[in-house]
Amino acid sequence: MTRTLFTLSLSLLLSLNIFAATELKAKLEALENVSRIEALESSFAEKYVFRVTQPLDHNNPEAGKFDQRVVVCHVGFDRPTVIVTEGYGGRYALTSRYREELSALFDANIVFVEHRYFLESTPEPLDWTYLTAQNSAFDLHHVRSLFRDIYPGKWISTGISKGGQTAMIYRTFFPDDVDISVPYVAPLCRGVEDGRHEPFLRKVGTRSERRQIRDFQIEALKRKATLVPMLEKLAKEKQMTFRAPMAEIFDYCVLEYSFAFWQWGTSFKLIPPLTANDSIIFEHLVEICDPDYFSDNQSESSFFVQAARELGYYGYELKPFRKYLSVRESSGYLARLMVPQSALPQTFDPALYNKIYNYLKENDPKMIFIYGEIDPWSAVHAPRFRGKVNQQLYFQPRGSHRTRINTMPNDMKQQIIAQITEWLTEK
Repeated sequence: MTRTLFTLSLSLLLSLNIFAATELKAKLEALENVSRIEALESSFAEKYVFRVTQPLDHNNPEAGKFDQRVVVCHVGFDRPTVIVTEGYGGRYALTSRYREELSALFDANIVFVEHRYFLESTPEPLDWTYLTAQNSAFDLHHVRSLFRDIYPGKWISTGISKGGQTAMIYRTFFPDDVDISVPYVAPLCRGVEDGRHEPFLRKVGTRSERRQIRDFQIEALKRKATLVPMLEKLAKEKQMTFRAPMAEIFDYCVLEYSFAFWQWGTSFKLIPPLTANDSIIFEHLVEICDPDYFSDNQSESSFFVQAARELGYYGYELKPFRKYLSVRESSGYLARLMVPQSALPQTFDPALYNKIYNYLKENDPKMIFIYGEIDPWSAVHAPRFRGKVNQQLYFQPRGSHRTRINTMPNDMKQQIIAQITEWLTEK
């Protein structure tokens, strides 16, 4: 009798799973502008990748269309939903192991949106005119609208780094699309070379740590005569091309070293002694700052267009190294080295910064900002305003760009989880 009941129960569960799978896929197939629905392996009940047809310019439908890649990870129609506002390509979301942090913490569905102009969401032919923050926000709004009836519960928008910027942009343009926003390590820059990163790097960490980093940079520069040929050899092997002489590219790698070191929370134990041989010095330098970062037409070209146009970026401090540098002036390096020549010229427009800043100043949306204390991007964190109850900023002590809710000290972690839980259960 027990075995019969077990068999019947198992059959019922399997039937329900098959029904749920059929129901979700049927709902996706019924959506307008959705195509190429493919099932993916996953620990979720179901997972699909598909394409959403988007206007190139949401203010001018006549400009043309492109297909944007979207992934849905299904937990239940009655569960909250996390919309991941990815700032780059979304290939990693296709893997069977993918699970976004908030989805795991709150047992939520995921709607993952690859950013326009990255990987499979790149329009053809390529026209940089339509790569704007406003269009990216409208992309997300369109996807959110498609799922309004499928997932009627609470919605959380989230993204990491540039994806966190995108979460801020989305909330600013469409404040009522989601109930909660959780941008991770998200910068809010006010210029193409913002100016706040360099002072941050002069104060971050301890004096002895900063000295150790600077001593390594100077040692590398002193060895340019032997290290630049190593860089030339590496560039040839990896087929990297540059728009500046190799000696200048080497200088930029050294200038970038301190930013990258702090950004990723690199262990100081990895810095080789200043007496190490040339190969060890060079290998450590390029491990921390891959020269490909400055190469021509590399995989992140679309980001550099956005940074130069309206997202902003950071500059370099040359003064401590000037006697060793081939570079005489680093101002404008983004356009000179990294923005695709087909997208030049670019003039930075601060309108986006002002729009986000003013939105946060004049409103109090439910937003939790996650930052790392030693991450240079924290130099341009979201603003703090007096009297805000819902806008909350958390900084992980000694946290890097890898800071997440789960990496926070336990008291901070529990506070964040309790706050989001309260918001999710509000009527």
